Amino acid sequence: MIKPRALSGFPEYLPAQQLAFNRVLSIIRATYEAHGFTPIETSGVEHRDVLTAKGGDDAEIYALTRLNAGPDERETDLALHFDLSVPLARYVAQNESQLVFPFQRSQIQKVWRGERPQAGRYREFYQADIDVIGRGSLSLMYDAVLPAVVSEALTQLDIGPFCIRINNRQVLQGYFEGLGLAPAAVPQALRILDRLEKVGIDRVRADLTTTFCLNEETLSPLLDLATAGLASEAVLAELEGQTVNAVFDAGVADLQRVLSGLRDLGVPDSNFQLDLSVARGLGYYTGTVYETRLLAFPGLGSICSGGRYENLVGNFHTGAFPGVGMSIGVSRLVPALLEAGLLGVSAATTAQVLVTLLQPEFQGEALRLGAELRAQGVNTEVYLEPHRLGQQLRYADRKGFRLAVMVGQTELQAGQVRVKDLQTGEETVVGRAQWAHDLRRRL
Repeated sequence: MIKPRALSGFPEYLPAQQLAFNRVLSIIRATYEAHGFTPIETSGVEHRDVLTAKGGDDAEIYALTRLNAGPDERETDLALHFDLSVPLARYVAQNESQLVFPFQRSQIQKVWRGERPQAGRYREFYQADIDVIGRGSLSLMYDAVLPAVVSEALTQLDIGPFCIRINNRQVLQGYFEGLGLAPAAVPQALRILDRLEKVGIDRVRADLTTTFCLNEETLSPLLDLATAGLASEAVLAELEGQTVNAVFDAGVADLQRVLSGLRDLGVPDSNFQLDLSVARGLGYYTGTVYETRLLAFPGLGSICSGGRYENLVGNFHTGAFPGVGMSIGVSRLVPALLEAGLLGVSAATTAQVLVTLLQPEFQGEALRLGAELRAQGVNTEVYLEPHRLGQQLRYADRKGFRLAVMVGQTELQAGQVRVKDLQTGEETVVGRAQWAHDLRRRL
């Protein structure tokens, strides 16, 4: 006999937890769709060259092979997607003649990433993405729209205070080029800066000075401002007072417009912050970048990130398709909320009502009662095992039903239905004619 065991990094939930997880997905999905983002789904499997075309880490990509492949079969070129951005780029390039631009899409799917499982990180996890892709050009105001949508989704989840941290890679690009770094060396500098929260300011300062032979004094204006904890307007004022180069100035101007757009969209200042330490390690981001954290869970890290990319589709198409996207790491977020008791896990069922079976000969009537309730839009389960009523009610209590319905010989003869409120213990008798309609109004 094989011992049952879960695979590390591949999360599973008990029914009540899974229902809470599904509610989170539903709220995010509804918020995305309320803003006009069209849901799509791409294959979980892509060609390897698609996944590694831009920004993919070969070491983290799961290859796909047949367990019983023959010895003469060549190694497959298929792999599981590690995020949803690269498959989106392939999808847009393949279907651009049939899409309407700007293309606003939402996508909530599992992805697979072969990294070491640790707190908040998994090998199999859900991402909830929104992106807007333009043809030829894309308004910068979409860089404000996306964090506004995410802010609304996180607010709807009612999970406590959060902060969407915003920066622009042109500011960092221009600053490092102003220090003498060649454009090709800047991505490595950004990756070092992106580790600031993990390793601390002293390590980042040391790595930047030793790697690029920079003077610590020349780094201080940026690093000090990145760690000062100033309000967005104060940071912006400091940046506007500096003269570096055209790339830096363009990034500062874009930040000003995005922050202004967020306020025009009604996002509270407490929900976002200009943060120069946000760099985003992936190479395809070119402008605005985002990271989001729950203020009550600082150790959790970013639960939502993204940014603007000018040429993600360029690996699959000669045209220009600039875009901007954000992704909520649902599988990273939900376990922390479950552990903190912030998701209200209670019921282990999707049904509100349990129709009990008092006597085996009344099974047909119990099935009819269940059908009548479902016809009224009430989720209902019918208990079909010939167990004692007490056992059925314990079953109902453990699964979290709101009401239990009972019909025996007495109720049948009187044309009535007995209903028990499982929260209060109160029992009532209702007439058979309108009982399903009355129960729906009660719920």
